[in-house]
Amino acid sequence: MHVDTPNEYFCFGPVPSRRLGTSLGVNNIPHKTCTYSCIYCQLGRTIRLSVERRCFYDWKKIVESVVKTLDSLETPLDYVTFVPDGEPTLDKCIGKEIEAIKRERKAKIAILTNASLLFDPEVRQELSQADYVSVKVDAASEATWRKINRPHPSLKLGEVLEGIREFTKEFKGTATSETMLVKDVNTDTEELEHVSSLLASLRLNKAYIAIPIRPPAEPFVQPPTQEQLVAAHQIFSQKLGTDKVELLNLPEPPKFAVHGEPSDWLLAVVSVHPLRYDYALRALEKLTHQPEELIERLLAEGLLSKVTYNQEIFLIRNFNVKAKGITVD
Repeated sequence: MHVDTPNEYFCFGPVPSRRLGTSLGVNNIPHKTCTYSCIYCQLGRTIRLSVERRCFYDWKKIVESVVKTLDSLETPLDYVTFVPDGEPTLDKCIGKEIEAIKRERKAKIAILTNASLLFDPEVRQELSQADYVSVKVDAASEATWRKINRPHPSLKLGEVLEGIREFTKEFKGTATSETMLVKDVNTDTEELEHVSSLLASLRLNKAYIAIPIRPPAEPFVQPPTQEQLVAAHQIFSQKLGTDKVELLNLPEPPKFAVHGEPSDWLLAVVSVHPLRYDYALRALEKLTHQPEELIERLLAEGLLSKVTYNQEIFLIRNFNVKAKGITVD
């Protein structure tokens, strides 16, 4: 039986995304129907905690809505992204939807999933048709996983992690991970070591570290301290390589070369990669004769913070203060 929906349109956007460029969202799941009830979820607590896969809507109507929207767009689109108000793989018809959208309009498909059902070979096969899949890995220990993700009681962490491992091993497209850090929940060194070791064993193009920047489901949820964030980035980088680790929810950094307005360049870089102070000085010397003064000004304005980790000083974007012209993704 299909769930009634107040309108026939299942799309939203297109919206700009740092990971996916210009993305058209697809909402294929009823509001807050999920396998998890994450403490940090910006949509609030899960209303229907479930692991039962079914076709909630007429899959043909979802495809028709996507095709109609694609035909109406005047600007190029990078991805059609399944990012509903719940877990997209609970939709038993998602495979048909992916196949039909790709066939009808040859669109690239992205799936943002919590990965809890990837132990199911059928789910892995359906998602194998996508071009980009992001999997959620917030914890690698049972107690922390249950505390932060609050999974359906029937789920087992070992099976979930093995499903992720199998999927990334088989997947031919772009696979990335996302780890949401919550202060004093999954930010201790032991947990970060376990998570980063797990991610290093997967075939990933990129591992993203996220922080809660919107009102969470639970009021006690706080973003990590800047010291915890730098520590996480360093631990992940040591395991996966610096080029494979980025902070999420902030702007895309400049590509390689040091260029443009120096303060804009520095803020963009430290938004996604904590930067050693001495490295920053060396790079900024190519853009300004007074790199130290520039850094001190940004520190005084509250846009940057200095963080000491392993006896080295790092510069990091102060995520509690927005710079003029810098937007959050």
